[in-house]
Amino acid sequence: MDGRTLYFECYSGISGDMAVAAMLDLGADLDGLTAVLDSLDLDGFRVEVSRRIRNGLDACDFSVVLDEDNHDHDDAYLYGDHHHGHDHGHGDHHHGHHPHRHLPEILAIIRSGTMTDRARSVAERMFTILAEAEASAHGTEVDRVHFHEVGAVDSIVDIVALAFCIDDLGIDRVCFSELHEGTGTVRCQHGIIPVPVPAVANIASAHGLRLRITGHHGEYVTPTGAAFAAAVGNSELPGSFRVVRVGTGAGKRETELPGIVRAMVLEASDTPERVCKLECCVDDCTGEALGFAMESLFSAGARDVFYTPVYMKKNRPAHCVTVICSEGDVPTMERILLTETSTIGVRRCTMERTVMDRTFEDVETPLGTMRVKVCSLDGMVRRYPEYDSLAALCRSAGIPYREGYDTVTAFLNGL
Repeated sequence: MDGRTLYFECYSGISGDMAVAAMLDLGADLDGLTAVLDSLDLDGFRVEVSRRIRNGLDACDFSVVLDEDNHDHDDAYLYGDHHHGHDHGHGDHHHGHHPHRHLPEILAIIRSGTMTDRARSVAERMFTILAEAEASAHGTEVDRVHFHEVGAVDSIVDIVALAFCIDDLGIDRVCFSELHEGTGTVRCQHGIIPVPVPAVANIASAHGLRLRITGHHGEYVTPTGAAFAAAVGNSELPGSFRVVRVGTGAGKRETELPGIVRAMVLEASDTPERVCKLECCVDDCTGEALGFAMESLFSAGARDVFYTPVYMKKNRPAHCVTVICSEGDVPTMERILLTETSTIGVRRCTMERTVMDRTFEDVETPLGTMRVKVCSLDGMVRRYPEYDSLAALCRSAGIPYREGYDTVTAFLNGL
């Protein structure tokens, strides 16, 4: 499906089972998924796929049903309030008595399945992202994390199903809206913890996910949902597009927001992409303040931020701050510029731009597996190593960055 983008609309959060259901609704092969799940070295579960009405909307429902009594606690337990409903959760936080598993054991289970190399790679990446986030939250090593919640049978099934479906749909460009999250606290095996739960907050921090706190009570973004967005999100929403297909996945919990995730296959239109350029000049702003402003702008979704040395009135050395952003982000960017720098005004103009198609791939190179940006236009393809990924491999191999860069770029140019 070259030229198409898979867009996940996460206005009531995202969880593993909701995203699987949305992709099945788009046409991912249920029989193929069942065969892959049956091939895993894992027992004690079955999956059910049905239709469910959510806020008047017809949606697909994907459920992992466990053989033993290992269901989620009700909302009153999860949120510590006094409402006694018994709606099950999104599907990622189950608190039963499965044996604790560590990352190496879970990766072995994933490798036992008869799935494609691409699907297996995505599943392994998701669990590794989860393990790193949990390790950071609990102050332990990645391979020593106990997966009592995200490592339960149902979450292994969710993650393998996510990996199978994204691979089966065959779309390389994947993007996510802001992940809408709730407020308050949830109860887990460690006690009462804040929303977003630490694993979700750590994944968002490590992988640049865009969260929006809605003010609605409860947990809307689960660790598995966040790990999925971090593992496969590799593109931006086209400036304008045609909607080719729509799939809707149902959540389990009855909450203030409708429990659905929509997945849409989009085809970019020929209309040029529009961006805004914001500019201001400052001659009385410290380097630290400018550095902080740049971090804030990028965190808020700026496409690009750069500083240009200029001379202002009375020949004072100064900096011109330039921000490239989408039209919808202009108010946010202007507010950051006005609060984080010493400027008292911001200039703006709208521009059209032509960009190469950009995706990310995990590529096996002579130095090891690394993240690579792939840019293409009319059959021309260029591959660039991602800095953080290459730097980590250079440190691991004990070689200079320049040597690693030359080795990897020579390899990529030969692909």
